[in-house]
Amino acid sequence: MISKALEEYLKTMYILKKQNGNVRVTDIANKMNCTKPSVNKAIYNLKDNGFLNYESYGTIELTKNGEDLAKKIIETYDIVYLFLKDVLNIDEKEASEEAEKIKIVITDNTVNKLAKYVHKALDLNDLDCNYDVSKEKCRSCTRRLGKKEASNE
Repeated sequence: MISKALEEYLKTMYILKKQNGNVRVTDIANKMNCTKPSVNKAIYNLKDNGFLNYESYGTIELTKNGEDLAKKIIETYDIVYLFLKDVLNIDEKEASEEAEKIKIVITDNTVNKLAKYVHKALDLNDLDCNYDVSKEKCRSCTRRLGKKEASNE
């Protein structure tokens, strides 16, 4: 298990990879408003935990485990944000700030239950497929169902 701070680095690397196609220490430092030495420390910690492949001054590549964890972190934020914004009707800025804080302390069990509630409350799709925020298969199934339903409308 890694710290929440390292999870934030991992999430940022994943997002930068999706946006730019590559990830550099400078980009991470700029995006997170931190120093390059702190980014390097995080990189080596994430590498030691099997979430990254990296050689000094080389490219930063997320492993399958790193990518899966980054997706889970983003999805947890999304679920909490949707709940706050669309179920509780909290304004976007406040919902975003609160979701960032909540995702740090919320458990997978609570996220799973919250996801089912949010999907039911917003009538997005059925999550009776044993949804689990930790399992890629369920997330893919859920997304596929959502896209399929949207294309049928």
